[in-house]
Amino acid sequence: MFKLKFGKFVTKYKKAILILAILLLVPSIIGIKATKINYDILVYLPEDIETIQGENILSEEFNMGAFSIIVVENMKTKDIIKLENQIRQIDNVEKVIGITDAIGTSIPTQMLPEEIKEKVYKQEDTLLFVAFKDSISADTTIKTIETLRNITDQKCKISGMSATILDTRDLSNAEIAIYVVIAVILCIIILQLALDSYIVPILLLLNIGMAILYNMGTNVFLGQISYITKAISAVLQLGVTMDFAIFLYHSYQAEQKNNNDKNEAMAHAISKTMGAVIGSSLTTIAGFLALCSMNLTLGKDIGIVMAKGVLLGVISVITILPAFILVLDNLIQKTKHKPFIPKFKTVTNFTIKHHKAIIILFLIILPIAFYGYTHTKVYYNLDKSLPETLQSVEANSILKEKFNVVSAEVLLVNKELSDYKVSEMLNKIEKIDGIEWTLGYPKIARNLPDKILPEEAKSIFENDKYQMLIINSKYEMATNELNEQITKINEIIKQYDNTAILAGEGPLMKDLVEISDHDFNSVNIVSIAVIFIIMLIILKSIGLPIILITVIEFAIFINMGIPYYTETTLPFVASIVIGTIQLGATIDYAILITTKYKENLSKGKDKKQAVEQALEDSIGSIIVSGLCFFGATFGVGAYSKIEMIGSLCTLMSRGAIISMITVITILPAFLIGIGGRSLNPQSGDLGTVLNHKINRRVSPVPKFSHKKERKDKNENEIKK
Repeated sequence: MFKLKFGKFVTKYKKAILILAILLLVPSIIGIKATKINYDILVYLPEDIETIQGENILSEEFNMGAFSIIVVENMKTKDIIKLENQIRQIDNVEKVIGITDAIGTSIPTQMLPEEIKEKVYKQEDTLLFVAFKDSISADTTIKTIETLRNITDQKCKISGMSATILDTRDLSNAEIAIYVVIAVILCIIILQLALDSYIVPILLLLNIGMAILYNMGTNVFLGQISYITKAISAVLQLGVTMDFAIFLYHSYQAEQKNNNDKNEAMAHAISKTMGAVIGSSLTTIAGFLALCSMNLTLGKDIGIVMAKGVLLGVISVITILPAFILVLDNLIQKTKHKPFIPKFKTVTNFTIKHHKAIIILFLIILPIAFYGYTHTKVYYNLDKSLPETLQSVEANSILKEKFNVVSAEVLLVNKELSDYKVSEMLNKIEKIDGIEWTLGYPKIARNLPDKILPEEAKSIFENDKYQMLIINSKYEMATNELNEQITKINEIIKQYDNTAILAGEGPLMKDLVEISDHDFNSVNIVSIAVIFIIMLIILKSIGLPIILITVIEFAIFINMGIPYYTETTLPFVASIVIGTIQLGATIDYAILITTKYKENLSKGKDKKQAVEQALEDSIGSIIVSGLCFFGATFGVGAYSKIEMIGSLCTLMSRGAIISMITVITILPAFLIGIGGRSLNPQSGDLGTVLNHKINRRVSPVPKFSHKKERKDKNENEIKK
């Protein structure tokens, strides 16, 4: 009753709703501009881990929130000194450490130990170490990198995480508008083929576009969101909520056959849409919120934004879209045409006829898909997700090729640890496979008299609490080799100082790998458990949710298993979140068929007839919805130069198609094939018990005055 009253309220105040909806766009756009975008994934690591504590010490004790290594190409010493002084004038720069800063200008470089000299001079190129006061992804640090690039022109290459973040920001901002354009074009083509009016697809996209703006505008209350969230949220919200809009329009068309008054027809359409969409959207929202269980809080970032987006999408579908349709009804009628997409009767007949063969095929493919799913390789090195032509990637390549600087770690030890112990510790570290060199004040002073070393050299590496040492590895970031090496370094340093901390990008990436591996398993378990409970309530059955989740998980196994067989390595974020996104976004397809299947059973149809009718009634909506989800994400995956975003959208688009196919083939086959001939629940057959319970729950049961009469009646029904 409430739903119908709400529908009548919307139809009565349709113009006021449109005016309010348009006015709300103003604060939404203001909110979008005020929302900070974060481009550093490492900030999503938990605050209590040791490496983050090390980063805090570097920032608080050494005023070194971040650092970059600059490659100075073919420049004379006097020009290098001049450049260093220019860099020191930048507000956010704390230290500039070149060879002259470490030993002073009074000492000829020829006096340096060969092992140190060869590390900072290569073919007339040298290195500068620049420390910044603020953190890696702080706005001030990013602006400092921009300033450095301007004053150094093409003579210097600036490496480091901050430079990578700057390039990621610029590339992402350049691409994000194109993502939306591609998604809209592909979706509008699909909708023009599927619907019966040329203007309706535009209204559907306009409605969802407004919901997207509301969602992005309300992110201001979160403080900041990730660039990954910003890049995928619009196209993902478009793909996930489009089926809600299509359902309302189809429901409105059906109600018009029973009501000559379009307002009355729309009120009933809104009422039916609320009943169907709210239950369906709960599973999608729950799937996204399951991402909040990740220890890497990037999951919380994506999960909250997308759950909010689905909720706002539902609200807009039952308020703004009906208002649009009613106000522009005359234009809709003038632009009517015959839908170009067929009824897919052949697909329905094939599925029903060959349901046994489909189940056999499922059993054959399942172990193959699961093996690929569990063996797909992922990478964590963020540089690999960016084009090689970017300045930061190019600088990192030069450091690797010329200076063997691949992964530099910063070791913090107690200041009271003697030079002898520090040197002994560094000697042990240098014997570990893959260590290129180590650097600290004791090592510089080893072959030089203390009297001629400037005090500034010592202040670079020490303060009143800590000594700072630098360790360089030849191993790539986030590889097994580097992670094992970091473990061995930690074992050595704890022997000399149990409070010592190994910080820097390498250890941070190691923590990222370990936390992400844990999240991969935990987030999938949480999403399955939450969605199972919701479906248990919606479907009022234990067996049906198991079947539905099995079907979608099978689709996920195929989707995530394909990269293994194509020898494709995925970025780690994509591998963690795609399973939950695909489950939450496409379980609706399965719920739609199952709900109609139960309705048909309640009308007295047998299983085969119930499944056939449910598939006929649902297949069109599922295919259109799946194609829209595919269209919204496929173009972005094909276009994006940021592999982190491109891979995620490619997986989502492929997952939409795979889920669509499995739901219209394997799910009906299961619903038909799992039952036996007898409807006796005592037989122990899962399908028999399941269908008996369904019939018992959904069939109208007449009231009897005596318990015995009711018992006899039920027994007769079972026998029949």
